[in-house]
Amino acid sequence: MPKLTKRAVDTLQPEASDYFVWDSQIAGFGVRVMPSGAKTYQAQYRKGGRTRRVSVGRHGKITVDEARKLAKEIMGQVARGDNPAEEIAQHRRAPTVAALCERFFDSHVKERCKASTQGEYRRAIDLFIVPAMGSFKVVDVERKDVAELHHKFRDKPYQANRTLGVLSKMFNLAEIWGLRPDGSNPCRHVPKYREQKRERFLSQHELQRLGQVLSEAERDGSESPYIIAAFRLLILTGCRLGEIQTLQWSFITDTGMELPDTKTGARRIPLPQAARAVLSALPRLPDNPYVIVGKVPGKYATDLQHPWRRIRARAGLHDVRIHDLRHTYASNAVSSGMPIQMVGRLLGHSQIQTTMRYAHLADDPVRRAAEENAARLDALVGTPDTGYRLRVVR
Repeated sequence: MPKLTKRAVDTLQPEASDYFVWDSQIAGFGVRVMPSGAKTYQAQYRKGGRTRRVSVGRHGKITVDEARKLAKEIMGQVARGDNPAEEIAQHRRAPTVAALCERFFDSHVKERCKASTQGEYRRAIDLFIVPAMGSFKVVDVERKDVAELHHKFRDKPYQANRTLGVLSKMFNLAEIWGLRPDGSNPCRHVPKYREQKRERFLSQHELQRLGQVLSEAERDGSESPYIIAAFRLLILTGCRLGEIQTLQWSFITDTGMELPDTKTGARRIPLPQAARAVLSALPRLPDNPYVIVGKVPGKYATDLQHPWRRIRARAGLHDVRIHDLRHTYASNAVSSGMPIQMVGRLLGHSQIQTTMRYAHLADDPVRRAAEENAARLDALVGTPDTGYRLRVVR
């Protein structure tokens, strides 16, 4: 066996089948010559009674000396009890991030998440995660890869943070499923971007204008009575859009609305008299269980966004979203002096922190009460004389 050199390897000619030429200096280091003429450097060893080989590089891509150094490192790993060939084979069989995404969606999201959440997860997977790192092996993803993807959408902080959340949940499950070592989630310590929570509440004047437009649209028939009723119910109950959209007549009882499945689970919602009046004015179709009837027989109205854009334009409320009606309900409740805990129950919040975004509005009734109380006391004790002048002592 000669010492492998560039000149020696260059002179090797292809034959009908593969053959190996081994180095005289390092046992197990050699070159494989294939019928195509391609030559690859090999590190060969025995482990568990079997011969194992690891390709360390292609002749022409790396030098003989570089290949010899890599072979020494591999032999050192074998001497320490490792099995590099098996590790490489396992890595080759390891799932990609794209495969993890599908397993995550099928085994977790479909079983545990509501339809709306499934749609959000599917969007994050298809539009952001798979295009960026779908071909990566799950075990190879590092924190810098996640940070780079997160940074890519820095101009859309909400989307960047939601994508980070989906990735973090996926890699937590990857640890549970044995696809990554415990505590190796690459999303850890990647800081989220600050999100600007939008707080748009309709003023009394804006609410009056919206009410007028709804009445006009109802009279002139430009919008379906069911669509008009949906927006009125959103204003009067503070419900989420989906809760009113999918409301069925069977959910309505003497005590309120009994919703079997909402964002926070089963929910009982009070139904004030004004909301009952809206419901009583709606025709009930015998072949449709839904309150907000859609264009398809037997189904609910799936599109309230287009009607809302028409209505808000007519009312001059171009920046108001449908969800802002829920914010308006909450802001009015808090501003009237209702305790935050009670407002949270009315809105169906599972955590008080969610309701606390409205806490600053509770200052208004306190401020008014302070003014009224001070005015009564002032009538008794009088106001100080502000006509005097200070004398400057030199």
